[in-house]
Amino acid sequence: MSHGVEQLEFVQEADYVIIGSGSAGSVAAARLSEDGKHKVMVLEYGGTDFGPLIQMPAALSYPMNMSRYDWGFGTEPEPNLNNRQLATPRGKVIGGSSSINGMVYVRGHAKDFDHWDESGAKGWSYADVQPYFQRAETSHGGATGEGRGTDGPLHVGRGPRDNPLFHAFVEAGRQAGFEVTDDYNGLKQEGFGAMEQTVWKGRRWSAANAYLKPALRRENLKMMNCFVRRVLFDGKRAIGVEVQRGDRIERVHARKEVVMAASSINTPKLLMLSGIGPAAHLREKGIDVLADRPGVGGNLQDHLELYIQQACTQPITLYSKLNLFPKALIGAQWLFFKTGPGASNQFESAAFVRSKPGVDYPDIQYHFLPVAIRYDGTAPAEGHGFQAHVGPMRSKSRGTVRLASADPLASPSIRFNYMSHEDDFAEFRHCIRLTREIFQQAAFDPFRGKEISPGVDVQSDDQLDEHIRNHVESAYHPCGTAKMGAVDDPYAVVDPQCRVIGVEGLRVIDTSIFPRITNGNLNGPAIMSAEKASDHILGRDPLPRSNLEPWINPRWKESDR
Repeated sequence: MSHGVEQLEFVQEADYVIIGSGSAGSVAAARLSEDGKHKVMVLEYGGTDFGPLIQMPAALSYPMNMSRYDWGFGTEPEPNLNNRQLATPRGKVIGGSSSINGMVYVRGHAKDFDHWDESGAKGWSYADVQPYFQRAETSHGGATGEGRGTDGPLHVGRGPRDNPLFHAFVEAGRQAGFEVTDDYNGLKQEGFGAMEQTVWKGRRWSAANAYLKPALRRENLKMMNCFVRRVLFDGKRAIGVEVQRGDRIERVHARKEVVMAASSINTPKLLMLSGIGPAAHLREKGIDVLADRPGVGGNLQDHLELYIQQACTQPITLYSKLNLFPKALIGAQWLFFKTGPGASNQFESAAFVRSKPGVDYPDIQYHFLPVAIRYDGTAPAEGHGFQAHVGPMRSKSRGTVRLASADPLASPSIRFNYMSHEDDFAEFRHCIRLTREIFQQAAFDPFRGKEISPGVDVQSDDQLDEHIRNHVESAYHPCGTAKMGAVDDPYAVVDPQCRVIGVEGLRVIDTSIFPRITNGNLNGPAIMSAEKASDHILGRDPLPRSNLEPWINPRWKESDR
């Protein structure tokens, strides 16, 4: 496959060509077109995000399971999960995964970003990235004076927390001796408290709604519906993108730069199809090597989680809303007024805690839900119940994204190698036992029925391990496959300005660049990364560094709480 450009004829051109209209691509589209000086083109394969299944927050389980909105990726059989193949949904729609995600907003912990900086992503410490989180958001209900944004495009709010179970969960955490926090996205992540969501005026506030759609009113920003096949080069310089529309293959010219924001699954795939990646793998697939970057498609990380489910003795959970008639009422109330249960993702309480003494910042996350239900929307037969989603935040397991073939239309081969590090099972067993301890607190006395899952008979390490292997699910936070680092790091793919090392005119700005996964859900950090990368692309000085000091538990050496 030649990288020559003799025969290329470009059908469209722009200064900046952005691949993908997801969380990162929408931000870049808005920021790069903002001053009106540059022509910007966004390439998106997915269709419209119009309609209640995407825009209604409570309907979140639907778009994630629809081939119309999701790329439909899945893992290879995972050996440590009894060879289960797990779904790896990525948004194939305007707004990308921010249009099909759970709308949970978590910035990550300050120390996550300090770790990035220390590992070679210089200039991405907490002090450096905090101003970009602030620029992105308008916070509704966040702690004042803690670096929350007041005039950004991304509205971040909280659910009404009408259900008493939301308060029981936070109170149970306090009774178990853990911290509580008024704002885990402020200076104190550690503790139990209200969960934040990207919902505004009752609608899913995706990156498309926040950034892309308002920006598309500008003359200098255009979006093209097409399938991206690869990046085109003149020598080592990226000069455009090869795309497919129907059965026609066309070329889009980038006068300044090509900006990749195609997701941590599709970005490494496109880099490899373009000749950038592990040389032996590319040759094996018959692809000419333009830049040997062994890190492309490596360092793949994710969060896993389990649902710990408990029956509820009072008929106050969402279970009564799962039948056809109540669903129709909720839908009507949402459609006409954008209010009611349909206007929340139902994740309204949360916690970030530390697993043991000597861990200096939280490494376990909780989402609490006042119903016992699966992500695909199916409920267990038990009726009323509640559940906590729990999982470790910093598994040491790493996986890969590889090309299954040189055909751009083929899905990539995804192997997370879940639970492959020796610490993984011990960390998960601790999560299960800790959740049981929290559910046994007095705050749950008025509500607690029997344990639904794992079930009281699942107690020993071996029993818990088998339960984990059979039931652990992805939290859908893949990242790390084109990691940012020092130019002399052989496994780094982009430098701290997000430029792909070894070529020119090409950047990656999505969650692929994360050196290590952050605490919590990744939509917030994805948006922040693109905010910061946009300044790098435009050659602007970064925003002034923050001098805010994050809260670290003074007892972290002695206690887990």
